[in-house]
Amino acid sequence: MKKIVFSMAVASLFFTYSCKNNPLANQKTVQNKTIKNSITDEQLMDKVQRDALKYFWDYAEPNSFMGRERYHEDGVYPDNDKHVITTGGSGFGLATILVGIDRGFISREEAVRRLSHMMSFLAKADRYKGAWSHWINGETGKTVPFGKKDNGGDLVETAFLASGILMVREYFKDGSPDEKVLASKCDMLWKQIQWNGYTKGGEKVLYWHWSPEYQWEMNFPLEGYNECLITYILAASSPTYPIDAETYYKGWTRNGTYLTDKTKYGLPLYVKHNYAEEYGGPLFWGQYSYIGLDPTGLSDKLVKNYFEVNKNQALIDYKYCIENPKQWKGYGKNYWGLTAGYTRNNDGSTGYTAHMPTNDHGVITPTAALSSFPYTPKESMDFLRFIYTRKPEFIGSAGPYDATSINYNNWFTPRYLAIDQGTIAPMIENYRTGFLWKLFMNAPEIQQGLKKLSFQSSKYGIK
Repeated sequence: MKKIVFSMAVASLFFTYSCKNNPLANQKTVQNKTIKNSITDEQLMDKVQRDALKYFWDYAEPNSFMGRERYHEDGVYPDNDKHVITTGGSGFGLATILVGIDRGFISREEAVRRLSHMMSFLAKADRYKGAWSHWINGETGKTVPFGKKDNGGDLVETAFLASGILMVREYFKDGSPDEKVLASKCDMLWKQIQWNGYTKGGEKVLYWHWSPEYQWEMNFPLEGYNECLITYILAASSPTYPIDAETYYKGWTRNGTYLTDKTKYGLPLYVKHNYAEEYGGPLFWGQYSYIGLDPTGLSDKLVKNYFEVNKNQALIDYKYCIENPKQWKGYGKNYWGLTAGYTRNNDGSTGYTAHMPTNDHGVITPTAALSSFPYTPKESMDFLRFIYTRKPEFIGSAGPYDATSINYNNWFTPRYLAIDQGTIAPMIENYRTGFLWKLFMNAPEIQQGLKKLSFQSSKYGIK
């Protein structure tokens, strides 16, 4: 399968595969009691956050404790990859663990021990100009190629991981002696990333990949708008290997040409979603960069309010699912949300694709609505309540399964992906308390980096 060029598309379309569904795929692999509809909203949010944490706590790769690329409750794994960990998904996992600590789901002391082990693993793992590869062997720390030429540094996955590392540092930097040591490890890893080394010799744009063997042959410049904004924010914020503001505006914003006056369902899109300008892209584009980056009232020279960009994208997706032009059974106000994840192939096997209105296969990915909570709280809560109280077959031991379809006779995959499960607890927590947003936005380097790029946020005193 070739990589979708409009984005990393979770960059996972390189690992797209089809494996015939295990017979368990339409059975409950984990016995779940039906939750009564009388459960409160707060209890439901606690429940799904606690469930999602299990992916990164109970099902972490056992040597590194990092987030596995995928976890299959049906026991069917392609190419024996149980020890393949994902860099970006592990970054979301760090944020999820912080939520678990702060909510009392796991003990602070045990979390510090585990996080310290993870940072030590990352310090020894293969790096390329300070960046990690997309996939790493959790037993050895060696790169697992994501594709033939994608066998070196992956700057976007590294950005997702670095965002989590910075939040861990901020959370523990004033703590106990052990916590301060952990924070120091995080600080060292963050400062070693050579962001400006990914400009292909000084071009005014960041590049996704670099390999010692293939150099820049992947040739994937990071241009907006997609999920990659956080890469530029971190690169500008680096105290050791920074980029300048010109790289951001010439590269990411395409010299300012990525703005649009298009609307859908009466809602302005504001920016041109790469190769998905009519409706906007898959919903992870409004989630991955915003685990720590708070879009509330956030602006730069071109975009006046990033929160409105993400809110409108989520609402357009919601309204599309209600309109339901392909007439999929089940779509509606309680069952919506299109984003990258597993899918049902025409032959009944399981594959992977970037679901969105222009690539709609009748499959709803639960993380789409759940990780949109800050933007669509009512619509997301309606989905959360529906799936837990009305569709217990869609719920496994680590929360909602990655892909579901009422249309295909309540089909689902008894499987999880780190990049999908990892955004649920953090984005719900940002809706509830702004916890992770506050950690990230108050980091001194981030404040300086945002100012360098002419971002403004009255909420955090950035102007």
